Amino acid sequence: MALISSTLLRINLSPILPLRFPKFTGVSSSSQSLNSSRFGSSKFKPLSVGANGMFPASRADGGSAAAVSSLQGAVTEAMNLIQAAPPTWKSAVVNNLLIFVLGSPILVTGLSASGIAAAFLLGTLTWRAFGSPGFLLVAAYFVIGTAATKVKMSQKEAQGVAEKRKGRRGPGSVIGSSAAGCVCAFLSIYQVGGAAVSQLLQLGFVSSFCTKVSDTVSSEIGKAYGKTTYLATTFKVVPRGTEGAVSVEGTLAGLIASLLLASIGCFLGQITPPEVGVCVLASQIANFGESIIGATLQDKKGFKWLNNDLVNVINISLGSIVAISMQQFLLHNWIK
Repeated sequence: MALISSTLLRINLSPILPLRFPKFTGVSSSSQSLNSSRFGSSKFKPLSVGANGMFPASRADGGSAAAVSSLQGAVTEAMNLIQAAPPTWKSAVVNNLLIFVLGSPILVTGLSASGIAAAFLLGTLTWRAFGSPGFLLVAAYFVIGTAATKVKMSQKEAQGVAEKRKGRRGPGSVIGSSAAGCVCAFLSIYQVGGAAVSQLLQLGFVSSFCTKVSDTVSSEIGKAYGKTTYLATTFKVVPRGTEGAVSVEGTLAGLIASLLLASIGCFLGQITPPEVGVCVLASQIANFGESIIGATLQDKKGFKWLNNDLVNVINISLGSIVAISMQQFLLHNWIK
């Protein structure tokens, strides 16, 4: 025992106890001098208990501060992009991505994977051109149209008149439904024609989606509830789902849907109250024209290339053009 005690007394314990535990701030001056004398100050540094554990004080605390500062900077930049006014391409992408991630459960019910990709491009373009009001208008169109498509889906499938893939639209349908709106958005972004034309382009944008939502709702509700369907050219009774066929129930539902979406556009500040009537009337004229095309040309010999997506492009383009033309006429002849 005496031998063990004398041996322990000769051991210098200071090199293995460099911490001042009461304050956890570093080493004492005496311990530091002993460390330096035995091991050299250039090879060993005193330890401290930092935010990340036992690391050199400057490395632990400095690293944490840098990480927090970097995170705060990223959040600030993201918030600035989200609130950017007027919108930029970068802010449009950020906002669109955020909304698509949060709304993915709804998107997958109405769109295929490729349809979602096409819708993302449409959403980005819309936000860049018209900001959040334009994006919300398109979102409202999507919700209304998807809901109408799902009405009595089993019955429509049994009758063979339902949309393919349980109503989940692909990229062709997305482009066919938004082509006219995209043209209006592009021209608005690059300020073609100046401020006066920009307002007309915004009207054409709203009218194109009012036309499409009216067409979708009238078709889907007509298939579900239409008691009698008539061919638009002859008004003869034809089976449900016939190209160019219309029904009283479907027509009324489409009119209400168009009025609802135009009112949303007015509430969001995209169009004025008088322009609500312009959009609704233009949509009904365009949809009647689309029924004429469906009855006389679609699926007929020599027009096999005229599929639903192309007819949709013609339909919404007509709705946009009619609305702009009507507004121009009113401005030049009635409003002084």
